[in-house]
Amino acid sequence: MKLKSLRDLFVEELKDLYSAENQLIKALPKMAKGANTPELQEAFQEHLEQTREHAARLEKIFEQLEAKSRGKKCKAMEGLIEEGKEILQEDGEPEVRDAAIIAAAQRVEHYEIAGYGCARTFATILGENEAAELLGQTLEEEKETDAKLTELAMNSINLEAAQPEMGYSQ
Repeated sequence: MKLKSLRDLFVEELKDLYSAENQLIKALPKMAKGANTPELQEAFQEHLEQTREHAARLEKIFEQLEAKSRGKKCKAMEGLIEEGKEILQEDGEPEVRDAAIIAAAQRVEHYEIAGYGCARTFATILGENEAAELLGQTLEEEKETDAKLTELAMNSINLEAAQPEMGYSQ
């Protein structure tokens, strides 16, 4: 990979995001299956559908740019997903595992938020307005998913996981 221009960097960022989204498409069903709480399972299923749309948007941008989507594996996402797999294999209280799953999922969301934010900025500077709009739409959806995970954690799952430490009995 040679980064001779901002456009080169933009395309590389898009390839990274595309790889990340495709890795997530494979991982999210496992996360949903491993979750204990029906609300968390549903959140992962909803995000799976969104993630498929995110990949389709990226494909549209590649077509517009007449660039190839392949050729890069997102190693960061690979690592984040591996950490999530480790959590799914842990023994423990279901509520605590769900809290750990949310923490892992939010790491993924924050990575995506950073990537989509950078890519949208590059698209804007390069005058790729339609790409910037599509990337901005995905960025907002990633932020909404992060907020939904925070809400689940704060309003129920983390509270349930904390009950033994808080002196509550079930």
